[in-house]
Amino acid sequence: MAKLLEIACYNIDSAIKAAKAGANRIELCENHFEGGTTPSYGTIVSAVETLNIPVNVIIRPRGGDFVYSGSEFDVMKKDIKTVKQAGANGIVTGILNENGTVDFERMKEIIELARPMEITFHRAFDVSRNPWESLEVLLKLGVDRLLTSGMKPSAAAGTDLIAEMINKTNGKIIIMPGGGIRPDNLKKLALKTGATEFHSSAISFIKGKNTGKKVKMGDNDNDDSKIVTVDEEVIREMIKILKSF
Repeated sequence: MAKLLEIACYNIDSAIKAAKAGANRIELCENHFEGGTTPSYGTIVSAVETLNIPVNVIIRPRGGDFVYSGSEFDVMKKDIKTVKQAGANGIVTGILNENGTVDFERMKEIIELARPMEITFHRAFDVSRNPWESLEVLLKLGVDRLLTSGMKPSAAAGTDLIAEMINKTNGKIIIMPGGGIRPDNLKKLALKTGATEFHSSAISFIKGKNTGKKVKMGDNDNDDSKIVTVDEEVIREMIKILKSF
């Protein structure tokens, strides 16, 4: 079975680079330092119109946890309508209850609104209270895909749980490893888990072109003059690895 590589991209130029480097699908986001939030309407439309590969758009109204207020949930539903109108392939989202369980009712509403687009439940899963309980809810909801690091900081560290979930679900849902995947660990992860789809940011940073004064814009320790992008050579190498076996 052919193996696919999805690349998380945080702006339109990164998405174009990833597609040219051979990525099979784009997860379109903004705000790398918050773990990814919903991109602008212009970014979504530009990606769908420009790229010749599927674009799945993250639906996440803010950084932080995955327990959302009523007003935030309303924003998510409006964003889904926008993404559908733009012609995207799918959405990537996840909602939890305060006790760490998957919010079945809200996810059900979102899925009904989003269809026929694909539904990926993202790494909110990795901070849920029990993997098997959460997985059972996702199966009941009919989610197409689960993006997970196996409840560990990286997919390499969570390999055992990922492999077990793939084995036990037997194709009822796509389990897609993500989190720290690079060329040096991809093949081992693929062979050990039996996964057929993989998620990576292939992240890189480029220096901004402004030569004027340097003034801190964000309230964090990151150099906000740098621009997040993707490493095309890393993507090409991972595609090559996935085609090799």
